[in-house]
This record gives sequence, C-alpha cells and structure tokens, in this order.
Amino acid sequence: MGHALKTPAQGEPLVWSYMDRNGKIAVDQVADGFGMSKGQLAETAGLARETLYRSERSRTVKTQGRLRELLEIIGRVTEWAGGKEQAMAWYRAQPLPAFGGRTAESLVKEGKAAAVRDYLDHMALGGFA
Repeated sequence: MGHALKTPAQGEPLVWSYMDRNGKIAVDQVADGFGMSKGQLAETAGLARETLYRSERSRTVKTQGRLRELLEIIGRVTEWAGGKEQAMAWYRAQPLPAFGGRTAESLVKEGKAAAVRDYLDHMALGGFA
C-alpha cells in the first residue's frame, strides 16, 4: 500500500506524523504507533469497530475528523504526560473535574473535542480545573 509517513519536525503537530502522501491519517500506523488493534483504535475514537478495517470507510470525512481530534488532543498532552503512550492513557482514563469527572475519550465520542481542546488551552495558560 505504500503509505510513506514523514517524521514531524520539532514543534509540528503529532497528527502530521501519521499523515500519508494524500493528506489522510494512516490508520495502520496510528494503531501500530499506540500498540492497539484497529478495532481498539476505532472504539477509542468513538467509531464502529469495523470502520477502520475497510479502507473506504477509514478515509471518510467523519472517520478522518474523529481520528484527527483524537491525535490533536493526544499531541497537546504528550509533553507533560511523559510520552504519547502516557498521553493516550490520560485520554482514555483521566477524569476531568471541569467535565464532571468524564474523560477526554468520552467527550470526543460525543463530538465535544473542541471543549476538550479549549480546556487544555485554558490549563496551558495556567488556568485551574
């Protein structure tokens, strides 16, 4: 299939490191990069498990958008979490007080990624939860 991935330069968003030549997020590389099956990745992104096993479905606007949201949030917390694996663990399990103890994962699944990004921006500026 020849998905050539480029390594992002320092400061480039994490999501760029998972883009193929066509500007689409390469599902196999994301799953491999986080040590997940495609089914686990789909579940984490709030997609039907079979979505990422079919290339035509994995490249739809909805699917690509959800994966981009997940990677953007992971990318924002990677540095202070101690790495991308720890950032994924935070995304999946850390209760967020500002959202009634819900996780970033549950919020993204409901289409509330923008609220999570705003929250992270607020925290990065020294705000309080």
